[in-house]
Amino acid sequence: MSKAKIAAIVDDVDFVKNVFFEFLNILPSFEIANSDILPFGLRPHTRSVSWIVEQVITQQTKKNGLELGLTGVEFHMPDTSLHNCIIHVDNKKYYINIKIHDMAKRHSESDIAAVEKLFKNYKEIPDYNIIYACFGIHFEGNSIRFDPEYLKLFSPQFMPIYINPRNDKLQALYHHDPEYRTRRNFLDLLVRGSTSIALKG
Repeated sequence: MSKAKIAAIVDDVDFVKNVFFEFLNILPSFEIANSDILPFGLRPHTRSVSWIVEQVITQQTKKNGLELGLTGVEFHMPDTSLHNCIIHVDNKKYYINIKIHDMAKRHSESDIAAVEKLFKNYKEIPDYNIIYACFGIHFEGNSIRFDPEYLKLFSPQFMPIYINPRNDKLQALYHHDPEYRTRRNFLDLLVRGSTSIALKG
């Protein structure tokens, strides 16, 4: 049964990857502000634009949902939510968290999720299997252009487990080799690696 569940998650990640690769063909470039507002151009800093870029991706996913073969897309998530949107295909739900990578910068380990929150969702919601989707962007003046070739998708359950002791967050490269494990093993690794008192209590 565990092998079947692992295979099901792999299938879900592959399905969402195919949807988003198709989506990249219609995802538009856009301006953050015109040159009158930012006469010297946008500072290429991913953190400063990530929320806006995530909104563009999730709202454009909803707008183009029928073309992508989706039944529906929810994107009005609480600020505390681990996922940015929920993709519906008939009765199936896909919980998606959007990440952004500046293509001009080198690849380095990034914060993926707060361990305590991830543990809580996986422990309390039996069908919760979040998928992380990282899109590449190019800063061009005041505009953002999506890279048509860069798209990394993964499940945290199959990530190499490294928890930053300074902020108790799961960290990884967006591109990494998966380490297939059961849900129970994943939760055990989170508990052992976490410094969060609330999690261990």
